Amino acid sequence: MLSSKENKRTADEHANSSNTIGKGTYLEGNVETHGNIRIEGKVNGNIKSKSKVALGPQSQVEGNILALNADIEGEVKGKLEITELLVLKATAIIHGDILTGKMVVEPGAVFNGTCKMGAAAREIKIGESNGVARSVQEAKTV
Repeated sequence: MLSSKENKRTADEHANSSNTIGKGTYLEGNVETHGNIRIEGKVNGNIKSKSKVALGPQSQVEGNILALNADIEGEVKGKLEITELLVLKATAIIHGDILTGKMVVEPGAVFNGTCKMGAAAREIKIGESNGVARSVQEAKTV
């Protein structure tokens, strides 16, 4: 049995991890992480992070995003549920609804959908399928 100190250290290690989906990469499937994730390529699936999701200017995501914080520079077709702060940079294009605690929108950002701020977002649970496939189905380089 792990002590609470060991559990905290393990949780901190997960939260401090960082993931990148690079330019020219196409990923089909759902992504779940305890740490930060930066996407420069294309993802066709849902993204869930207990930390921060950052989308680069050429990124494309077709799916829902659930995260603690997010910086969006690319294009998203799906629902965004951001617990704390969502930043839409000038190059961001959003086609979907937004639920967030706080939001910053830079001039030039495009948003088509509804927005609800200050509402209590649901808890981010990693490793639970909720009727969605848990593993990455296919990843290939374009």
